[in-house]
Amino acid sequence: MRETLDILVAGGGVAGLAAAAAFGSAGYSVLCVDPAAPVTEDTSPGADLRTTAFLQPSIPVLEAAGLWERLAPHAMPLQVMRIVDAGGAEPVARLSHDFDAADLSDQPFGWNLPNWMLRREFLSRLEDLPQVRFEPGIAATALLTRESEALVTLSDGRRISARLLIAADGRNSRMRSALGIGVQTFRYGQKALAFAVTHDLPHQNVSTEIHRSGGPFTLVPLPDRDGKPCSAVVWMETGAEIARLQGLERTHFEDTMNARSCGLFGRLRLASGLTTWPIIAQIADRFWAERSALMAEAAHVVPPIGAQGLNMSLADLKVLLDLARPETLGEPAMLQTYHRRRWPEVRLRVAGVDMLNRASMAKAQPLRDARAAALNALYSLAPVRHGLMRLGIGMR
Repeated sequence: MRETLDILVAGGGVAGLAAAAAFGSAGYSVLCVDPAAPVTEDTSPGADLRTTAFLQPSIPVLEAAGLWERLAPHAMPLQVMRIVDAGGAEPVARLSHDFDAADLSDQPFGWNLPNWMLRREFLSRLEDLPQVRFEPGIAATALLTRESEALVTLSDGRRISARLLIAADGRNSRMRSALGIGVQTFRYGQKALAFAVTHDLPHQNVSTEIHRSGGPFTLVPLPDRDGKPCSAVVWMETGAEIARLQGLERTHFEDTMNARSCGLFGRLRLASGLTTWPIIAQIADRFWAERSALMAEAAHVVPPIGAQGLNMSLADLKVLLDLARPETLGEPAMLQTYHRRRWPEVRLRVAGVDMLNRASMAKAQPLRDARAAALNALYSLAPVRHGLMRLGIGMR
């Protein structure tokens, strides 16, 4: 028995769930599948302890999907992005520059939320959309496309006929492989630790990236926890160093992260478990095929610098929504236009984040000094600083 619908979304991560909510809110019939059930509590095994900063251009996409009204009460505004260079002989802050959203508009740069909470609220929204179904524990395993449809075989043996397949099934996308689309991948030998901390000093809605070597140590504001200021941390380092850090007992780990934070927030105390994931950059050779569109990590992956990852995914979604028409959904002209609008911009962002990450990894002192000098020069030129901020948050 073959089921027919408008859109099948392969992948039930944050981006895939957002796509299901957005197209469902626009009146399309949608099935979203994922082989794993989302974890929606921070204390549950497998919880995604990373956070996402939704930058200004992402908010209208979330509003149209009926998601922002659910997220806004939990969101922490990010007013300032602070870049700190601690690349001197001693691990202390030798240079600090603030990029303030007030220089661009009366809105913050963005709003930060935990990823596990996003899944909880997105699933709640899908339950309100009768034309949308989410089926966890089900994978899209095979694909055959033809001029009029994408035929997707699911892991339970069902076959789905969709006018449009949205492949949002991650950096190792099975649907991308089935479509014969290649990828270019950049590897760094890095991994990242994600966790939450409480600290003595308030974060004052400032997101702080501290650069020394190995990658940035980033603190992003979260709501207070147990009466103490709280931040999410992403700590990027070489794979070997991340493995060493994971093996430390709690007191030694806290001492090490306090040294890495340069004491900018007072004493940091671990407030969650640790999660880890590998760092790569990646871009698909193209973002479309017959009756199919790649988005999110099936299309592109970047290191977690400058809050680019999920905001790039929502930019994909915005373009797909803008191009979608009931009478031409999934047709070649729509998908080719999507590729033309997104691929060049994504390629530039992947290259830019790749350059920033390699600079943040620098170990040699002369390279770290050059990095600090470049930051100081860019910040000192107001037009350049403002241009970089607009580029970073995706403002035209």
